[in-house]
Amino acid sequence: MLTSENISVSPVAIVGGGPVGLMLALFLDLYGVRSVIFNLEEETRWQPKGTTHSARIMEHYRRVGISQPIRSLGLPKEFPLDASYFTKFNGWELARISLPSEMQKMAMRDNAASTDQVPEPILRVNQMYAERFLLQHARSRPNITIRYGWRVKDFIQYQDKVKLYAEHVDGKYANEVWQAAYMVGCDGGQSFVRSKLGIAYEGTVEAKAGFLTGGMVSSYIRVPGIHQGLLRDKKSLMYHIISPGKHMLFICLDGEDDFLFVTQSKDGKVIDDSEVIRIAQAGIGSDVEILVLGNTIWKGGVALVANKYSEGRVYLAGDSIHLFSPTGGFGMHTGIDDASNLAWKIVASINGWAGNELMDSYESERRPIALRNTAAARSYTRQTASLYVPENLEDADSAGDLAREKIGIELSNFRCQFTSIGVELGARYDSSPHIINSDPVPDDDWLNYKPSSVPGGRLPHLWLTPIPGARVSLFDILGTGFSLLRVGSHFPDISELLAQAYQRKIPVKIVDLPGHDAWQLYQTRLLLVRPDQYIAWRGDKVPDNIGSILDKIVGR
Repeated sequence: MLTSENISVSPVAIVGGGPVGLMLALFLDLYGVRSVIFNLEEETRWQPKGTTHSARIMEHYRRVGISQPIRSLGLPKEFPLDASYFTKFNGWELARISLPSEMQKMAMRDNAASTDQVPEPILRVNQMYAERFLLQHARSRPNITIRYGWRVKDFIQYQDKVKLYAEHVDGKYANEVWQAAYMVGCDGGQSFVRSKLGIAYEGTVEAKAGFLTGGMVSSYIRVPGIHQGLLRDKKSLMYHIISPGKHMLFICLDGEDDFLFVTQSKDGKVIDDSEVIRIAQAGIGSDVEILVLGNTIWKGGVALVANKYSEGRVYLAGDSIHLFSPTGGFGMHTGIDDASNLAWKIVASINGWAGNELMDSYESERRPIALRNTAAARSYTRQTASLYVPENLEDADSAGDLAREKIGIELSNFRCQFTSIGVELGARYDSSPHIINSDPVPDDDWLNYKPSSVPGGRLPHLWLTPIPGARVSLFDILGTGFSLLRVGSHFPDISELLAQAYQRKIPVKIVDLPGHDAWQLYQTRLLLVRPDQYIAWRGDKVPDNIGSILDKIVGR
């Protein structure tokens, strides 16, 4: 839409078109709100990045209708997703952490009990494949305007809007001016938006103290025929090479020849292709053919969180407000959760049913989660970095056998790095002023998730249809506004709650769950669930002060 001044107008402007920016646009599209998304590159970068799409990310993909096609990307469904540890590919196998293949995970999901908490199991597909799909899908959505290959060179805030000035990176098109009610910077660790706002990171950047700390190099490599030859009977998602003076990581991308290869940089700079090949061949144990398709540098041992999440009408999400070590795969997980939290609050504000305080809760709810999740990632990185590798690890004698057995036992304790369901599903907003609760809250456990209907946490999952057949999840039928769950065989009167919500223009969808499994899971008659699937209030009847409760929930 253009104003009389040739200013384009969109309710929301997003700067940065990585997975967080794209998912924010798709969440807004789900709610029927238009956005424009700016990104420096004309397409997503074809360079491997993270490989973990957590169970919570997959639930978000399911909400916007794309979990199934994303599962078709990357590795074959039957490919082993193990994490294995070798002295060299043609050397000793030190340990193997067995993890189910995609086919096995989906079979377990499809045959799970109705109260199973993982409707969308964790997915291992490289981010470069997923980003390309997300962009293609975003291009098909009528509420999303794509400006890839465009740079936001400046923005100015006003009391009721933000004005952005954008230019095409190659100068092919005339400069554009955009006006938005809100702007969100999803533009990564070197965020232009964060820098202009004067917001800084806080936290730790650990000095080089072992693998995954200090300067790191990620290379996109191709090793023709490796899985038909040397690795034919050793297939894994991740291959760690560990020997005296060496630690490197090969992550399989396609089940065939392509890998993300991770090694340390001595001086924090990109190493040339010949050096990448030399190091990788040393890890393989053979002078096999290796093609280098690209290199990037990054810093490991990082746990940084911004000291503010917004300024005025400009907000930040994803890497622009938190930087992680990759161990555990929590970076993109936390960023897309940011987008889920922020999207519905922006929509509520634009549509007039949120109070002024609701937008402020984005920081008060999400920043503690970033601190929690970066701490988990840092802990797992230290576990890897502190691994002691004896000098005789490759000796072909009894002492070498004992050394390999000992390190194998230690490596088996690394399973937590790949199975932290508590981090994925257990984030809670107990300190939020918009959560109504006086009951004890569950303990935080990175490794385990125990479903609870105590307000402040993710709504515990419930399958609504029996085995076998296409299963319908409770999450599939929740509203895009609030959802009021009525649980059990006797429903209390909710007319006053609905009347008070209608008076405040708060959208509420009623969802009835009369089954025994629902009662056993939730143990309460009424649950008011936010658009981001978090429980805001629960009770066995509607209290007399339900109007003031609703006001508090939406920040009035």
